[in-house]
Amino acid sequence: MLSEKAKVLQPLGGRTMLAHIVQKANPIADQLTLVVGFDMENVKQELQTASIEAACVEQLEQIGTADAVKSALPRIGQTDKILILYGDVPLIRTETMEKLFAQQQPTILTTCLDDPSGYGRVLKDENGHAVGIVEEKDADPSQLQEQEVFTGVMVVAGELLHNYLSLIRNKNNAGEYYLTDLIKILSEKGFKIERLQVPAEETLGANTRAELEVLEKTLRQMKAKDLLDMGITLVDQNRVDVRGDVTAGKDCLIDVNAILVGKVELGNNVVIGPNTYIEDTVIGDNTSIQPFSHICNANIGANCSVGPYARLREGTVLENAVKIGNFVETKKTSIAEGSKASHLSYLGDAIIENNVNIGAGTITCNYDGKEKHPTKIKEGAFIGTNSSLVAPINIGKNAYVGAGSTITKDIPDNALGVGRSKQTTKENWSKKK
Repeated sequence: MLSEKAKVLQPLGGRTMLAHIVQKANPIADQLTLVVGFDMENVKQELQTASIEAACVEQLEQIGTADAVKSALPRIGQTDKILILYGDVPLIRTETMEKLFAQQQPTILTTCLDDPSGYGRVLKDENGHAVGIVEEKDADPSQLQEQEVFTGVMVVAGELLHNYLSLIRNKNNAGEYYLTDLIKILSEKGFKIERLQVPAEETLGANTRAELEVLEKTLRQMKAKDLLDMGITLVDQNRVDVRGDVTAGKDCLIDVNAILVGKVELGNNVVIGPNTYIEDTVIGDNTSIQPFSHICNANIGANCSVGPYARLREGTVLENAVKIGNFVETKKTSIAEGSKASHLSYLGDAIIENNVNIGAGTITCNYDGKEKHPTKIKEGAFIGTNSSLVAPINIGKNAYVGAGSTITKDIPDNALGVGRSKQTTKENWSKKK
């Protein structure tokens, strides 16, 4: 990877490879153990970032996958069911893990490749049970025709690991202890080893930046397929990037170059315009997000219109039928039903009630250099163009603010507030200049 970080800490779809695999495994298993050979402190930090509780054990020498599992034996009980995964094989679906974990017999995860060159082939008996894995260099011509290969992922009883891992030898060119040898050992001991076959996309790993880019593309395609399967219309599935989890109602549409990060919830008939970024946001029914909008940690109601070129920052709450137009930025602001800010405004730390009109160029001056202060605008108020509301301040019900005003004092209900200097006109001034 040409990196100072552990391979599993390389980024993939907005998270690390490690975060992908542990976040899917965490709800399935009672206990997670990571076998780490390099960069353990940063691996532990990544677990904290991902809010995952797991133990880390060190593999003192990197001498094979069987030795890695052996390093974790002190944490494995005889009656435990053990799911063995790989930190650099991050695209296995949660459903696949659940199917594996439900198996009552030793079960290996396999896939079929059009070109299995370089992979260990799965040997099967007449009943379809796996009896061993043969490496390509050791395979005879008939075995080389086999397209089913072992991914290394498996589920097995803790008792079997305690009893038979020690029988694995390192008589190979690399001098390593391979977990694949356990398949033959268990078969010879009379155990029936099941196979669970999955699409090859779930079993891809990455050892180089080029392979990591392939993983990124594959993940993007898998996520796009998930969107299509839940009934979302994609204008171009190759130009939608999901870096998290999306849920949606009926008849939603996502245009090109949309990036959806974290947990995104869409209601019915939501339209996401092109070149938008949406992160950890809930969007209600019949709402439209116009092109080039950037939305993070927001809650947007039904029948709203946002953008184009809008930025909704953390803590933004839009109730139903709110309009946020071009070049409007909000932060920690709630805007009630029917209100609108159509252009060129900054609304921070504000509570805006129903049917308020925010004129172009309005700014809530919420920061005094040390602390943030609130702005409260009551129902039906009209804020004229190019106004500065110096917080803390309250604008009353049905009150008006004259265009170009700097307002520093509260305006009561039904009043007009104007705060601007008297205009002076000097005749023939430009001729002198």
